[in-house]
Amino acid sequence: MTEVSSLTGRLLVAAPALADPNFDRAVVLLLDHDEEGSLGVVLNRPTPVGVGDVLASWAGLAGEPDVVFQGGPVSLDSALGVAVIPGDEGLDPGGPSPGPPLRPGAGVPIGWRRVHGAICLVDLDTPPELLAAALGSLRIFAGYAGWGPGQLEGELADGAWYVVESEPGDVSSPHPENLWRAVLRRQRSELAMIATYPDDPSLN
Repeated sequence: MTEVSSLTGRLLVAAPALADPNFDRAVVLLLDHDEEGSLGVVLNRPTPVGVGDVLASWAGLAGEPDVVFQGGPVSLDSALGVAVIPGDEGLDPGGPSPGPPLRPGAGVPIGWRRVHGAICLVDLDTPPELLAAALGSLRIFAGYAGWGPGQLEGELADGAWYVVESEPGDVSSPHPENLWRAVLRRQRSELAMIATYPDDPSLN
């Protein structure tokens, strides 16, 4: 079997022509990607449901907007927490590491796992007070986006997604409705032009 080059920690940005309504103008953060498949969360699908309405104990750590996001069409009754670790933005630029960093004089923080750089997955079964000092802005996702072995690679080959580098601010963007255009606009390539693509091409 051909080894899959991991895209963990990267963003999938939906091409304008992607027809699946679940992913129209979606920006997906890949949390896992290997030969067994891929898993990610959509960063720009806020719901009207407040974090305090479903996970009251975590509400104080949620960033703005402090609502639950629809992470994808799979397992909408499950919750995932994704956060940024302040001060870690410059660590691990080359790719994901297997876990949290060891800091001088400090143990390994419990309750979270590094995904890529400063971005981490939070174990929502951990008492929030044990993580409050370590975590920056937290985002709660209901559901996730999943692909079986080779499925995402097929969609990439079909041009359904653009793969770009993530930035810590993508997870905690206070204006998620603008994220699709913002991520494309910052690219130093022809992708920056796609940011101007009209919402309804028939009006162009």
